[in-house]
Amino acid sequence: MSTRTFRITVRGAFDGLTEAQRAALLAGAAEHDVLRAAFAPEGTLTYDIAARPAFVFRFSAAGEEEEDILEATERAEAAARGWLAERGYSFKNLRSTAEDLSQAPMGKRQRRAARSSGS
Repeated sequence: MSTRTFRITVRGAFDGLTEAQRAALLAGAAEHDVLRAAFAPEGTLTYDIAARPAFVFRFSAAGEEEEDILEATERAEAAARGWLAERGYSFKNLRSTAEDLSQAPMGKRQRRAARSSGS
């Protein structure tokens, strides 16, 4: 059985931030810039609090069964909630999407590479 790679995106919005919380987020904004976005097992967080209160966590996970994506999504949501709670950030509209990369269509370069390696 092959290992499947999952990408999980957890989105939401900060809610009811205090001035101190907002200042802390602004101070850490450079390390949470969208240009640093990556799917990682421990998750990465991006936001632009100066523009809007939205945030995005990106997680990667692995599993062997198609159904493993459900557990991976639950763990990602729990990790995002934990990060927010640990810092005392209230949030709203938390939702997630998950993708099984083994089911994703191949891009043009991938199809070309597959054809050339099969020859």
